[in-house]
Amino acid sequence: MRPKTPNDSRTLMTDMVLPSETNPLNNLFGGELLARMDRAASIAARRHSRRITVTASVNHVAFNRSVPLGSVVTVEAAVSRAFKTSMEIFIDVWMEDRFTGERTKANEAIYTFVAVDDTGIPTEVPPLQPETDLEKERFAAALRRKQLSLVLAGKMKPSDATELRALFTS
Repeated sequence: MRPKTPNDSRTLMTDMVLPSETNPLNNLFGGELLARMDRAASIAARRHSRRITVTASVNHVAFNRSVPLGSVVTVEAAVSRAFKTSMEIFIDVWMEDRFTGERTKANEAIYTFVAVDDTGIPTEVPPLQPETDLEKERFAAALRRKQLSLVLAGKMKPSDATELRALFTS
């Protein structure tokens, strides 16, 4: 399979925060933002694999800033690493101030998607070739996150988590 770059999967979804999507403080509901991130990540995973993709896990979500009513929100998702049948998707959420137009990073998340065939059986995905420094950093960190997840789930011995061990032994 031909390697792909994160840019091949990059997905941008821009929308405005409406009154029906806000909590009593007039900020975007967290669940609404999670749904937007899931949709963007799904598109990014599909663009990378060209297969049906399903959410396997939400590995990390950081609600760093409230997103107020009327804000323009852009969800940017791209594959940060491809494994055999799974892909890690890194998501950045940007908000645009409705008065000044200034863009600020509001939130981020990391999702894992699995590519499946028409019967739901996991299927191989193309490798990922990061290009920029940020993409290379996210690519390397994805393997550490995967190893940590496998160790915590009891599916990998800590001694076999070479990338994690390297963080603590130099």
